[in-house]
Amino acid sequence: MVDHPIVSIGQYSIAGRKPRNDDSYGVLVPRPQIGSVKGIAMAIADGMTTSEGAKEASETAIHAFLEDYYCTPDSWSVKTSAARVLSATNSWLYAQSMRRFDSDLGLVTTFTGAVIKSGQAHIFHVGDCRVSLIHAGSLERLTQDHRIRLSKSQDYLARALGVGQDLDVDYRAVPVETGDSLVFTTDGVHDHISERDILGTLEEAGNDLDAAARRLVELAHAQGSVDNLTCQIVRIDAPGMADRKARLDRLTALPFPPELDIGESFEGYRILRELNASSRSQVYLAEDEASGEKVVLKTPSVNHIDDALYIERFSREEWIGRLLSNPHLLKTREPTRPRRYLYLISDYIEGRTLAQWLVDETRPSLATVRSIIGDIARGLQALHRKEMVHQDLKPDNVIIDGSGIARIIDFGSVKIAGVADVIDDDGRAGTLDYSAPDYLTPKPIGAEVDLYSLGVITYEMLSGNHPYGSGFKTVADVRKARYVPLRQIDPKIPDWVDAAIEKAVAIDPAIRYDELSAFVTDLSQPNFALAPNAFKPLIERDPVVFWRSACLIMSAMAAVLAIRLLSH
Repeated sequence: MVDHPIVSIGQYSIAGRKPRNDDSYGVLVPRPQIGSVKGIAMAIADGMTTSEGAKEASETAIHAFLEDYYCTPDSWSVKTSAARVLSATNSWLYAQSMRRFDSDLGLVTTFTGAVIKSGQAHIFHVGDCRVSLIHAGSLERLTQDHRIRLSKSQDYLARALGVGQDLDVDYRAVPVETGDSLVFTTDGVHDHISERDILGTLEEAGNDLDAAARRLVELAHAQGSVDNLTCQIVRIDAPGMADRKARLDRLTALPFPPELDIGESFEGYRILRELNASSRSQVYLAEDEASGEKVVLKTPSVNHIDDALYIERFSREEWIGRLLSNPHLLKTREPTRPRRYLYLISDYIEGRTLAQWLVDETRPSLATVRSIIGDIARGLQALHRKEMVHQDLKPDNVIIDGSGIARIIDFGSVKIAGVADVIDDDGRAGTLDYSAPDYLTPKPIGAEVDLYSLGVITYEMLSGNHPYGSGFKTVADVRKARYVPLRQIDPKIPDWVDAAIEKAVAIDPAIRYDELSAFVTDLSQPNFALAPNAFKPLIERDPVVFWRSACLIMSAMAAVLAIRLLSH
């Protein structure tokens, strides 16, 4: 079975009894390498007859979906990619309607699209076009018309692209197999033919899908359709789901490297020294023998030579590092020479891990902590924008360079929404002391686990401890956990800083910050909602301390006054 989906296409469209054809349709079949990651996109649209720019609206919707979908990040899920494209298209159509036509009905169209990827058809629908799945001789309608019927002869369209600023798109994903077909039709066709007509026509036409589409359009026209008529048929010749063995065969085609020694030449790199070694990998400082440039070379541990999931994650790490571009994320490189072994190359950053930095800088200032946490947060934001969750944020995976800039340096546990549907990943990753309690629940893991880890790191930088003492091994550990206020460890830390960290590491993810930027902001300035005492005068917060302080000040002033009087 091949990685990328393969399809056969049949299409036919006519204006029918109308002077102009406002329907649009299309399928974009990318190169196999792109198809294996993004799939094949297809769509049909019917410009609303009463809108002034009906044809422009339907053509815009089709072109935007087919082209812009492939411009979205590879790491995004199909659902997110398509939803973002359709939302942007809707906003553009509506804005143009108001600007050019002085009406909210200037550029309006119905839309039904699909993406075939990894053995699934992802369906996106708004309006009254339709798509049906033909499987094993039976037909299943995958969409519901967004029409409101006033009477037997009168109805109106309830939803469409371009009709307003807000867009509500139906989404569903259905499995597809070799031999299945998706049949797209506009209402000018499906309102005048039956499911039996569709099944019979496709069976009679055999492999001539263009002929099948034409016959269905002509049948609807002959049976009284007065609308534009369009039919698009996409037969799935290969659904694109690579079987597990094929994926593993490709990954293990490159053997694990042997143990490397200092001074050894390996794949065009000279090993200078070992930077780190663990049960999961070996990391070396190396020199590119062709350019003389220093790089970091990472090799997989032989402890995992038979671990398919580990090999998948290791291979993903290189791809993720090349996909991302952010000053607070390590950049990996694609080797410029053919390679015989499985390894990855990344930029060399001269500096210390945050773990070592914490050993050297036992009591960093609050300003320094804010700067480092802000850098890490910006790196995480770049990951999250591409629907990636780091899952293993800890001091060992952050490096501080000579200028004090922090970078995240390890992507081995990153969870990627866009490939979660093709990789058998249990989603459990990370180091116990920094892992959120979320992993002990059946709920899906999201970006909030990275915020939790960042909060733990912040707490550790300010106190040398962890907010709950240690990590969570069991649900019982979570139930009895109690946050240890930072002020109990260091009374100099402001209440409002402690409150921000407590919110970031809340046991319940719903209590944590929605945005990393909000956490960084609350570390820099008091948030009254979190720490109201920070805004109260001392006399209200601690009357005893206030009066003691007042007495001391008055005594000091009296002593100074007495000295001055005596001197005269």
